[in-house]
Amino acid sequence: MSDVLALVEARLRTALGEPDARAAVTFLGTDRIEVLRFHEGDVVRYATLGMSAQPMTDPTAVIADPLRGPRAELVLSVRAGLADTDKALRPLAVLAASPQVEGLVVAPGASLDTGEPLWPGAPFTSVLVAEPGGLVEDLELDEPMDPVRFLPLLPMTPNEAAWKRVQGAEALRERWLRNGTDLRDPMRSGVPLG
Repeated sequence: MSDVLALVEARLRTALGEPDARAAVTFLGTDRIEVLRFHEGDVVRYATLGMSAQPMTDPTAVIADPLRGPRAELVLSVRAGLADTDKALRPLAVLAASPQVEGLVVAPGASLDTGEPLWPGAPFTSVLVAEPGGLVEDLELDEPMDPVRFLPLLPMTPNEAAWKRVQGAEALRERWLRNGTDLRDPMRSGVPLG
């Protein structure tokens, strides 16, 4: 599976340039997860590397298929210099390990909760998984393996996360759009939900 990760890293470099930092986290009983940091102008992007080594498996499946099943990596984009966002490395690695640890299948529209601020002073403890394809194109793999999808993460305040659970992901995205919310602002306040 290391060849899959080599292809994933090559795709990230093609789309985002050379990483200027990387960190690795290993959780008991899981494969190593790396987080790569890329700078592009005033935006810093963090991309996981390792989540796609194994396909995500439906937790109700009797036997996990070692080849078939969705594969993904996570990408978080924030404005640089406004907060200590490099501390997001561990929470991102935790989210990337969740398919192995909790048997989650991470897909667009899902909410992922870290249980703690994404970085010191962050008003966000969870993220909305957005649709892939805009920033980093899907990586096709040899049959029968599914392509690797690069899923953008949009930080949510606790109130936004609670509202999304009731109203749905599309309603929250529409609320952000209607209010001109800068989703890359690492210290933004929550969108009005009344």
